[in-house]
Amino acid sequence: MTVNRSALRTTAGAALLAAAFGLAPASAHAAELRGWNIHPEGYPVSEAMDFFTSELEARTDGRVTAKTFHGGVLGSQPDAIEQVRIGALDFAEFNLGPMGPTVPAANVVSLPFIFKSIPQMYELMDGEAGQALGAAMEEKGLVALGWYDSGARSFYNSVRPITQPADVEGLKVRVMSNDLFVDMVESLGGNATPMAFAEVLQSLKTGVIDGAENNPPSYESTSHFEAAKYYSLTEHLIIPEALVMSKKAFDALSPEDQEIAREVGRESAEMQRGLWQEREAASMKVLEDGGVQINTIDDKAPFQDAMAGVYDGFLAANPDLTELVDMIRNAD
Repeated sequence: MTVNRSALRTTAGAALLAAAFGLAPASAHAAELRGWNIHPEGYPVSEAMDFFTSELEARTDGRVTAKTFHGGVLGSQPDAIEQVRIGALDFAEFNLGPMGPTVPAANVVSLPFIFKSIPQMYELMDGEAGQALGAAMEEKGLVALGWYDSGARSFYNSVRPITQPADVEGLKVRVMSNDLFVDMVESLGGNATPMAFAEVLQSLKTGVIDGAENNPPSYESTSHFEAAKYYSLTEHLIIPEALVMSKKAFDALSPEDQEIAREVGRESAEMQRGLWQEREAASMKVLEDGGVQINTIDDKAPFQDAMAGVYDGFLAANPDLTELVDMIRNAD
């Protein structure tokens, strides 16, 4: 028998490379799943994903095993979305904001004030809205297993409290790089400044920007509150996140294991929501102790009314999403 030593070296090299990066070899069982997560270990999302993987293995009696790679070590979020779509990664947890370029329907939940509250978001995402978004995602190769919470984003700045739209006028406000968010701030009379998140703290300190907007844990953990002491609970953006599985990986499971994956995904979402609420409460305590002036806004109608142009522009560009937008906006 002739031994192809070159082929052996190639195979050995591939195996070593796979081992170095934690990748399963091609001959491994198809149900050994690899997952992506941008958050560090111990974060609410990370703990919920670890619950998902451990329970999936336990309830399938080891037929399905899975490991989550935390901290974004497997790449950026846009890259990971594509990797899950094509089956190079098996599952992941994504914010729906960056999913818009791949799944246009996901842009609907990035519309300002589309949800009236966090509890309403839970109810709609666990019901009709989640079913509609899940169907749109599945067409792109992503199977939604659970809807996670990333809180409500509110404005903070170093100049004054925001209690009405006029208070935003003239403020230089950092926003995520998305036309919807630029339009949102400009509709309130502010100067929207798209900027990388890592640059925000220094820009606040030097006066390049007056403020930004984010959820309490992000505002607190980044020390932005030390440079911008006014936190106004506009709660203008409530953008859900999703635990998803590659359709290729999901379809490779037996019907029984598919149902288990869906069941554990829903349970992980319930767990994550509880952990997130605990994290938010802890962050608000830090903010209060740190001397932040926090103000609630009882009547958000003036802010919502100011968004009419944002919605008109979005629906003109996406008429096929009108029904989904109306269904969420008109929900109790």
